[in-house]
Amino acid sequence: MIVGRIKRGAYFDSVTLMTVARELAEREGVDDAAVVMGTEENLAILEGSAMVAPEFAGASGNDLLIAVRAESAEAAHAAIAAAGELLGRRKPVAGDGRPRAPKSFDGALEALPDANLALISVAGRYAGGLAAEALERGLHVMLFSDNVPVATEVELKRLAHGRGLLVMGPDCGTAILNGVPLGFANAVSRGPIGIVAASGTGLQEVSSIISNRGAGVSQAVGTGGRDVTAAVGGVTFLDALAALGEDDDTGVVVLVSKPPDGEVSRRIRDLAARIAKPVVTVFLGERPRDEYGASTLAEAAFKAVAVLRREDPGEAAAALAGLEGAADEVARELAGALEPGRRYVRALMSGGTFAAEAQVVFADLGLPEVYSNVPFGSVRRLDDSSVSLANTVLDMGSDEFTVGRPHPMIDYSLRVERILTEAEDPETAVILLDVVLGYGSHPDPASELSGAVARASDRVAVVCSVTGTDGDPQDRRAVYTALADAGARIARTNAEACELAGRIARHLGGV
Repeated sequence: MIVGRIKRGAYFDSVTLMTVARELAEREGVDDAAVVMGTEENLAILEGSAMVAPEFAGASGNDLLIAVRAESAEAAHAAIAAAGELLGRRKPVAGDGRPRAPKSFDGALEALPDANLALISVAGRYAGGLAAEALERGLHVMLFSDNVPVATEVELKRLAHGRGLLVMGPDCGTAILNGVPLGFANAVSRGPIGIVAASGTGLQEVSSIISNRGAGVSQAVGTGGRDVTAAVGGVTFLDALAALGEDDDTGVVVLVSKPPDGEVSRRIRDLAARIAKPVVTVFLGERPRDEYGASTLAEAAFKAVAVLRREDPGEAAAALAGLEGAADEVARELAGALEPGRRYVRALMSGGTFAAEAQVVFADLGLPEVYSNVPFGSVRRLDDSSVSLANTVLDMGSDEFTVGRPHPMIDYSLRVERILTEAEDPETAVILLDVVLGYGSHPDPASELSGAVARASDRVAVVCSVTGTDGDPQDRRAVYTALADAGARIARTNAEACELAGRIARHLGGV
């Protein structure tokens, strides 16, 4: 049965809501739980998940919705009561019991008078006003909030541009500024490579590879994925690129995005050509146009480090090609060990950029019959994301999977279920996974995944990439070891993992 509760005018940030939803879902007798703000988008997703309660009629984006699907009324109502207690505990208080968090910009600036950046995570309808106030006060803005109208984004970015400020976002989850990781970022070394990225996981992958190869990052600016669309015009992307071009501590710049709008792409490339520094570009899905262009995130990171060291960027590409050749031998071996009839790859990715990169790699390999819930290029759209078809690439960080739940970088429960489901499918040959480490991500992902990987690897090949550095709080080497011991093949980059998984399927499909 489904039980719902609505709390009028109660706002909590998305991380709090996701954390509470996960704790509810883990209670005995509870099948599923959602804790979300009552936006139109969330209501639509709840309806699609059959999680709408009668109490939600007339809900608005200002209202908190709690929905529980449980085996019994007793378990459902107990979970609803627990939600109230959990949310109550998350209101920060000072030692004397008074609220600790400032309730206005004036209070925040009084507490931090030297601040020059505001990180905003509130309901989308309020985010624009707060961001405008921060800009008026001379602060850069990192806008973590989503559900912000495009028109508001354009207005904010034009205001920021006129004041020599940056607006990162909306829906910007990652940045590294002056060595400080913000949102979902990794502990990377400081150095002379600057990054501008319209992708959070893309920024994490590139910055981590750079750091792991012994180089470092000066600044890594996230722009939000919509920035490079025609409607927004690449305002932040261009301003960040110009700033890195003038930054004395930046010697090489890396640009990361899915393909921008045509006119935006032209403006970006024109500006890059005028900058007196090497600019490495990876626009996933676009063919490289020169020696500084890259097809994958890993190639962009390798080339940036090579250019920094005054090496030939073509040699970096050749090194990656050598890895691909080695991957083919491993793929042939793994394919030969599988039961007859297993032939397809099932990619269960934590974000849209890794899902896009998988589709790019599979296309380059000539893998046929590729489907996705976020199709890219010539890939076909899945009608039902709960059922894989042929070679399937899933972005499990999309709204259909995350409403009322933590992001899959935080909560692996849905991916664990899907791993076991795919392993039972007699047509599945390989399960492809990414594990993203860093601040904000799950503190011990191997503990969540190892059991499912061990069970699945008895039937299929499991290929896994790990994004992160040795400085991240999760202990990257321990994660490698635990997943390898469970039976997974560990790749150093997402592109390398996609290459291996795709080659296994290609051998089995006779391509």
